[in-house]
Amino acid sequence: MHRVSPVTRRLLGSRFFRSVGQGALAVDFSLYLHTLGWSGVAIGGVLAGGGLFGASLALVVGFIGDRMRRKPLVQAYQLSIVACALIAVLTAQPAVLAIVAVVAGFGRGANGAAGPFSPAEQAWLADTIDPAERGWVYSLNTAIGFVGMGIGSALAMLPAFWQEALPGPLAFRPLFALMATVSLAGWLTLAPAADVYKPRPERPSDAEVRGEENRQLAKLVATNAFNGLAIGLTGPLIPYWFALKFGLGPAQIAPMMALTFLATALAALLAGILARRIGIVNSVVTMRGVGLFLLVALPLMPAYSLASAVYLLRSCFNRGSAGSRQALAIGLVREGRRALAASLNTVSFQFPQAAGPALSGWLFDIGRFSLPFYLGAGLQAAYLVLYRLAFKDAERPQGRPDNAV
Repeated sequence: MHRVSPVTRRLLGSRFFRSVGQGALAVDFSLYLHTLGWSGVAIGGVLAGGGLFGASLALVVGFIGDRMRRKPLVQAYQLSIVACALIAVLTAQPAVLAIVAVVAGFGRGANGAAGPFSPAEQAWLADTIDPAERGWVYSLNTAIGFVGMGIGSALAMLPAFWQEALPGPLAFRPLFALMATVSLAGWLTLAPAADVYKPRPERPSDAEVRGEENRQLAKLVATNAFNGLAIGLTGPLIPYWFALKFGLGPAQIAPMMALTFLATALAALLAGILARRIGIVNSVVTMRGVGLFLLVALPLMPAYSLASAVYLLRSCFNRGSAGSRQALAIGLVREGRRALAASLNTVSFQFPQAAGPALSGWLFDIGRFSLPFYLGAGLQAAYLVLYRLAFKDAERPQGRPDNAV
């Protein structure tokens, strides 16, 4: 029986609320822009801009997140999402909409994570749990995010039901009000949570440990670059790809996305159990290896029913390991460098990922619907080989204290 502290429960609850809003926009934001008349290049450019902005800010948060309390950073993020969502309710003016989308990361489907402030959130979560339980709790955190994404994706069907009262693009506007509401709920959930982190001054004897940590973080950055570009090519524009390839709208795409996220939540829980039995690295390589073959198969599917089934399975095997990968990154360093490790894990993924949607959007515009998947598969294969080589000996034995040398 795995027990979590009250603060941990509040962090998990806040993630759930955020993920509901993110799930709705992960399905409908690109479709909303398509309805407004934006081209694939423009849609991909906004998503790419959101990735670049988020990655840049995450790097800053990583450096300051180990020097101050984590709670104010996470709470500031949630209020900024409330503000951006309310602006999007009120206007579809292209420049304004592009700015708030970039700042808030609309449409990127972050699984409930706190965007560029997720390094502070991950470090705060690590402060509340025993190292031996980290793989399980991070997998649970991921699973809760996918449950919320599934609920949000189901709500993305709503524009089809009020299309007569709110014709055209107006039908999508209430989803931004939903985003503002759940972000505020996340802020209120964390309001009573304690944040007792205090930076620990580094001792001269820590220099050797820091050097080894830096080498591990450098390997993390290098391997994540392949993963980030691969995900960027195939992830953010999936609803748009289904719409173009099969001529579908939110009423058909949203239920499939909802079911996919819910199934991936179960996969994330199973990944946590698998990580405890065979280790984080082995579990990640095994699950994502299966996901790689499914990625190659996805664009070959001739019908929406087959493509959606392959996409669901691929999401389970590929995205279900996210919590385990976060736990490994946090475990590479000591307590006083957790936000930095989480930041580098995020940034090294997001900067390359940001380039993907713009390239995929252009390829979709010229009718090359399969090429992004094959490019992504090649990059995923390289990532798995490098990840296995880099971290096969990096996992700490369970129960070893973070500060052990």
